[in-house]
Amino acid sequence: MLWSLIKILAFVLGVTALTYGAMELSQIQGEVLITFAGLEMRLGPLELAFALVGMVVLTWVMFKLFGMLVAFLKFLNGDETAVSRYFTRNRVERGYQALTEGMMAVASGEGHLALAKAAKAEKLLDKPELTTLLIAQAAEVAGDQKKAEAAYKLLLTEDRTRFVGIRGLMQQKLAAGDTETALKLAQKAFELKPKHEATQDTLLKLQADSGDWTGARATLAAKAKSGGLPKDVLRRRDAVLALSEAKDLISEDSSIDVQEAAIAANKQSPDLIPAAVMAARAHIAKGKPKLAARVLTKAWTAKPHPDLAAAFAEIEPNETPAQRLKRFNALTKVNPTDPETQMLLAELQIAAEDFPAARRALGSLPEDAPTARVLTLMAAIERGSGSEDQVVRGWLTKALVAPRGPQWICDKCQSIHAEWEPVCQSCGSFDTLSWKAPAKAEFAMPAGTEMLPLIVGAAPSPVGEDEIEAEDISSAEVQK
Repeated sequence: MLWSLIKILAFVLGVTALTYGAMELSQIQGEVLITFAGLEMRLGPLELAFALVGMVVLTWVMFKLFGMLVAFLKFLNGDETAVSRYFTRNRVERGYQALTEGMMAVASGEGHLALAKAAKAEKLLDKPELTTLLIAQAAEVAGDQKKAEAAYKLLLTEDRTRFVGIRGLMQQKLAAGDTETALKLAQKAFELKPKHEATQDTLLKLQADSGDWTGARATLAAKAKSGGLPKDVLRRRDAVLALSEAKDLISEDSSIDVQEAAIAANKQSPDLIPAAVMAARAHIAKGKPKLAARVLTKAWTAKPHPDLAAAFAEIEPNETPAQRLKRFNALTKVNPTDPETQMLLAELQIAAEDFPAARRALGSLPEDAPTARVLTLMAAIERGSGSEDQVVRGWLTKALVAPRGPQWICDKCQSIHAEWEPVCQSCGSFDTLSWKAPAKAEFAMPAGTEMLPLIVGAAPSPVGEDEIEAEDISSAEVQK
């Protein structure tokens, strides 16, 4: 507001000063005679002042016209001038406009329009790192994979765009199912930017899928070092990778390496059931049953699981049912209300032929959680107690249609797995398998976990009309 007032006052003062000066000049007497080429001109003071101002203005205009002429001639000659800069500015503006419209077309899924705008931007702009990337993305949206691949390869030629080109090619190979090439590209991208989180995740997944557990552990360590993983998650996933590495060593018969890797995996994550089982077996192989029992008890405290009980039985494979029942007290006294503990105790009592105690061990499970294992145990208890065959067959018939209880289920896609795996076979997610009951009844569980093999010594036999032995009832009969 104040500045506007000052400008108005300055304008008024300027006009007043010019008016006053013109009036003073008009009152001065006298003339100026100018003779040029035989032409005489008589000018008064005021007229002379206007003539001088006019000459100054004319001279300024002439210089400007001359400068424009010189600039035009330089423009024709190819030199940089104000004219060339004007046209350059205009071309750059149109180029960025085309680039913007191309990016909007990519975002809206209009691939062919995006390609047209990308081509226009490429002609108008000297920014290959932008226009080539837009061409690659537009080609992908339009479904022209060859053109997209060619554009990504062009990005590889420049240091500042090489990472983007590698990632683009990697995503193409992943989409095409060429995981071997994608893995190599992911490793190159990781070398360029080891702290890039998306690259870390992609490389880790590809290494896990290919069974490169050593490389995956190195990638996981780099991810943790860059701050991309909490410590507890790091320990858990490193234990999963160490366990997977140990499982591979088993296939290679490297017993010492297997034992050390399995024990290391268990130390990283004591609640990881497969790691605890493998570590316990490693201790058993080394002749250290107490350490094996300690590992399994600790894992059972975290989460009871039939595989833990089976490994616990392997510590003393030749003991009598009474001795086994006494030794298993280390497990059954932990989490006594857990269904897995109740079923374990019932199986031990069945093996010891104490059928009333086995029924008490099951508690209300036959009514509250009638899974196939529970109902099969009830059939064994009824047979051992001397019930009629019709009663036994009734329990087995119920077991045929009963839910199978907890299984290895992927937290992401909910698919069921017969055994624990580090990578889900359905959706490819890493470390997402949990031991839990499915939302609805599914297929039978693996034979090793439906009914504990530590109790049933003889091979399972089919259910007959006249005889069903309690010791021979197993999950194999339920599946039949």
